[in-house]
Amino acid sequence: MSPGAKALTFSEATSSDAFAERFSGGRDDNLAQLIAAVVTHVHDLIKQFRPTKDEWRSVIEFLTEVGHASDERRQEWVLLSDLIGASALVEEINSRRPKGATPNTIRGPFFRADAPERAQGASISLDGKGTPLFFSGRVQDLDGLPIAGAEVITWQANAEGIYENQQPDLQPEHNLRGLFRTDAEGRFHYRSVMPGGYGVPDDGPVGRLLSAAGYPLRRPAHLHFVVRAKDFEPITTHLYDAGDPHLAEDALFGVRPELIRPFEAVREGQDARSVDFTFVMVRARTGRGT
Repeated sequence: MSPGAKALTFSEATSSDAFAERFSGGRDDNLAQLIAAVVTHVHDLIKQFRPTKDEWRSVIEFLTEVGHASDERRQEWVLLSDLIGASALVEEINSRRPKGATPNTIRGPFFRADAPERAQGASISLDGKGTPLFFSGRVQDLDGLPIAGAEVITWQANAEGIYENQQPDLQPEHNLRGLFRTDAEGRFHYRSVMPGGYGVPDDGPVGRLLSAAGYPLRRPAHLHFVVRAKDFEPITTHLYDAGDPHLAEDALFGVRPELIRPFEAVREGQDARSVDFTFVMVRARTGRGT
């Protein structure tokens, strides 16, 4: 708004426009437009549902509680974004890839950037609790050529469906986490235990709210991966157990047909399982980093 211009009188009818016009002082960037659009939707919701002052205060208290529940081990804001499908939608918009490439999924709230590097064939299960799982992976490009030296970070829940950073006093530090590097043939392998499916945490404000509204909070059993290699777009994805009964109702919208694999018995009559997967990377577009 230029100096001296008359501002709109704020009213129920003009509230969104009265807010948006304050960005008109030469700013026409995406951020200003995004903020104005968000505020317009908030105002529209208020006009539609007409909350009382106490009801609106309860919304503010919920958002405050989400902030208080977030720390270096738990990110309640990420959980909120994940459960309402916002994270999955952002991934879908920003990581469209050609057919045959491994699709991105959301990273989830339990990722840790400090996963320790481990040798080929090492076990990431530091407490050894659960049914043994042998994972074999390969990283290649769209032409099927191996990508040597790729960095693969993996993490997962334990057999009870609980991540190490949810139980810092009960699980060893960095349990079920590891960083591996592919060999000259683009391969890597490690030992672990079968992950358990789980209910999304409902002990915080986000889980309590959605649970009370009847929203399904189950996640099927899965493994997480982040794959990085020079000159290629990074991959953040899951691998899902084909035998899990909750594949169709993943609370975080991460299941894709290409990411479902059978976790097969190693030998008949044995509990140990094995699974293998090939990650297909796409070369980074010019001007975009890896």
